[in-house]
Amino acid sequence: MTEHVVDTHLHLWDLTVSDYAWLPPGSPLHRTFTAGQARRELDAAGIATAVLVQAEDSEADTEFMLAKADQHDWIAGVVGWVRLDDPDTARRQLDRRQRHPAFRGVRHLVHDDPRADFLDQPAVRRSLALLAERGLPFDVPDAWPRHLRQVADLAAALPELTIVVDHLGKPPADPAGFRDWLATLRTVAAHPNTVAKISGLQRPGEPLTVQSARPAVEAAVELFGPDRLMYGGDWPMTVPHGGYGRAWEVLSALIGELPAPDRARVLSGTASAVYGVPERVR
Repeated sequence: MTEHVVDTHLHLWDLTVSDYAWLPPGSPLHRTFTAGQARRELDAAGIATAVLVQAEDSEADTEFMLAKADQHDWIAGVVGWVRLDDPDTARRQLDRRQRHPAFRGVRHLVHDDPRADFLDQPAVRRSLALLAERGLPFDVPDAWPRHLRQVADLAAALPELTIVVDHLGKPPADPAGFRDWLATLRTVAAHPNTVAKISGLQRPGEPLTVQSARPAVEAAVELFGPDRLMYGGDWPMTVPHGGYGRAWEVLSALIGELPAPDRARVLSGTASAVYGVPERVR
């Protein structure tokens, strides 16, 4: 595959910056992952640029990523964090963050937040309306099963907000769960302000294969179309599952089955539309 590719979902973290409390001690992920390591993974896959995505609900993590963007021109953008449950604080943080040209969106770790109704809270909705006013997209991670239905409600309530469903909402493996996920994702995709990432489809204890990923990817193509889909490598979350190369091998094979114009949209065009990153290398 020779098309220009923007990886829209790549993480860096540094254990001297924060402890990233969700990282299991002793796991292969409980260590620092650097920009140099990430660049080597991207080079091996022939990928030009990437968008960094927050790994912690903290200002320190966002500042860390923006500093890396200052140092490395292959970092095309940063999806950071602001305090969405306090609109006044969110406004101040957005004012400051948007002074940096790499700041391209906001994410909150909803799946780790103890408030199951986080996306429904009035204060959060007011903050998300600020994102819509400023043209900033909102990423929602690991939305199934707790938050995917809320995403559809949010999309209806704030039609000017672009909502990005990371990892296709994390489709489950069991057939009954997959059917429920698919039905819910259909309600999300019915809203034109929703977008989804073909990313993070590895499952604990299972190898990522074309066969295992195909049903979710084909469903996403049917529901969203290539104009509302984008590729994400989800490194270093892929490290315990075969690494960046394995995820790219599987996902690029499935994306590669699309007609050339559709491939270009998934691999870079949608990233340009959603995050404002360059669609082509100059």
